[in-house]
Amino acid sequence: MAIEYIESSTLKRMFVSGAKYLESNKKYVDKLNVFPVPDGDTGTNMSLTILAAAKEVKNANDHDMKAVAKAISTGSLRGARGNSGVILSQLLRGFAKVISNHDKIDTLILAKALQQGSDTAYRAVMKPKEGTILTVARETAERAAMLAVDSDDVEFVISESIHYAKEVLDKTPDMLDVLKQAGVVDAGGQGFIYILEGALKSLQVGKELDFDVEDSVSEEMDVSHLAKIATEDITFGYCTEFIINAKQPEASEENGFQLRDYLETLGDSIVVVTDEDIIKVHVHTDNPGLALQKALELGELVNIKIDNMREQHTSKIIMETQSTEQVESAGQQAGQKKVGFVAVSIGEGLNDIFKGLGADYIIQGGQTMNPSTEDVLNAISQVHAENVYILPNNKNIILAAEQAKHLCEDKHIIVIPSKTIPQGISAMISFEHEKGIEENTKNMEDAMGYVSTGQLTFAVRDTSVDNKDIKEGDILGIGNDKILTVEKDLDLAARELIHQLIDEDSELVTIYYGEEVNEDKADELGEFIEEHFEDCDVEVHYGGQPLYYYILSVE
Repeated sequence: MAIEYIESSTLKRMFVSGAKYLESNKKYVDKLNVFPVPDGDTGTNMSLTILAAAKEVKNANDHDMKAVAKAISTGSLRGARGNSGVILSQLLRGFAKVISNHDKIDTLILAKALQQGSDTAYRAVMKPKEGTILTVARETAERAAMLAVDSDDVEFVISESIHYAKEVLDKTPDMLDVLKQAGVVDAGGQGFIYILEGALKSLQVGKELDFDVEDSVSEEMDVSHLAKIATEDITFGYCTEFIINAKQPEASEENGFQLRDYLETLGDSIVVVTDEDIIKVHVHTDNPGLALQKALELGELVNIKIDNMREQHTSKIIMETQSTEQVESAGQQAGQKKVGFVAVSIGEGLNDIFKGLGADYIIQGGQTMNPSTEDVLNAISQVHAENVYILPNNKNIILAAEQAKHLCEDKHIIVIPSKTIPQGISAMISFEHEKGIEENTKNMEDAMGYVSTGQLTFAVRDTSVDNKDIKEGDILGIGNDKILTVEKDLDLAARELIHQLIDEDSELVTIYYGEEVNEDKADELGEFIEEHFEDCDVEVHYGGQPLYYYILSVE
């Protein structure tokens, strides 16, 4: 019997099941990343993004399609991590925009929603590439539109569209040479198909797949490298989060500002984000009851979560912060400053370097964990400045930072598109307080252009990339987004990479050594550079970064 339409309650089950199915296959998607480095994260980023939306969807009204659509859009937008997660959030945002106008989804509405999702995602990417998730999503939408003309069976249209999507995915190596060399299909496209497959399975059996979304999210967030916070350093003991379904949507923004002012009298780490008819709140306080009581004046509360941080002995937010008491004290003495900085970094040494250059807050993340849009918003909220510079320091975090910029309403945000740690450091060094925002922004972006970055890590699988045969365990020297050298020995790989990065215009080489390299070994590499490149000055610093033995900066 044909299924002619999808109701809101059915869509809820399908969406959550799609999220769960991707979660159960995320490790496979991670392995499809072109570079065989130990931080392949497409599956993880997509999974964390859609699981954030799934948590919102589970609390939406079963009989309100607009509420379900809102949860899909808002949840994925806030939870978006990495480029793949941001693109997925845009696919879901476009899809949700169409379905929010209907009580039921038939084949024609489904096809239109898929098309709107594809169009929205393409617009979000500055230079779209074919052979990626964008291609798979677009071709899927086009096939669904063709099928919907002749069929009113939703199950048939989804099933046949998935079948065609797999054919498109298999062709992605013919569209992108890097995929062909690596012998893989596009990771994002595969993740997208897993979501569709999970949704279809739910439609067919009439229930959710058996997988615990909430536990899965908690497990992913429990990353071993996140900075631990001692109990005595926790100023306010309860991490309190909730969402307000505003009873006066037209006044949500103004109410949000007033609520933020009130919460500042109760605690710190305050984030109040308004999005049409909802207000999302995060606060650290010793009086969560007072926060909830005040919020109840604005509307119904959902997704209430209160964690005793002293008992957990660890921070709930993925960032390493300065003492909020110190920041508040400074703010009371000097008022809001003109410019502040948020930098993404990982590793004790690198964090200290950014702080020394003036970074107000460090978001713990980068190669091994891409912070979400909401993590960036949380960081921005902690900087007491009119203008806040964001340094992503990783190409996979730039889109999330840009998304946070557009969501932030009370500060001027400037995203410096730094793709590497050395670029971020160079940009901060070039900042001059006596100059204006526009001039400093230009100087910071120009400074990044004078930096070449090299990284040394290890291969996690056998593959072929950049015309190089790679075996698991090989040492990889990466520069300018390419694998420049493959060796069995770290010292050999480092020296070969140095030779390829340094040219006649190079003047300064900086070595940041990771947590698995001792200082003597790093000094030996510095001495090698001084001996073979006499015109270059050399600096050696402890970075403490995981997974990457060395990060090299050549200017």
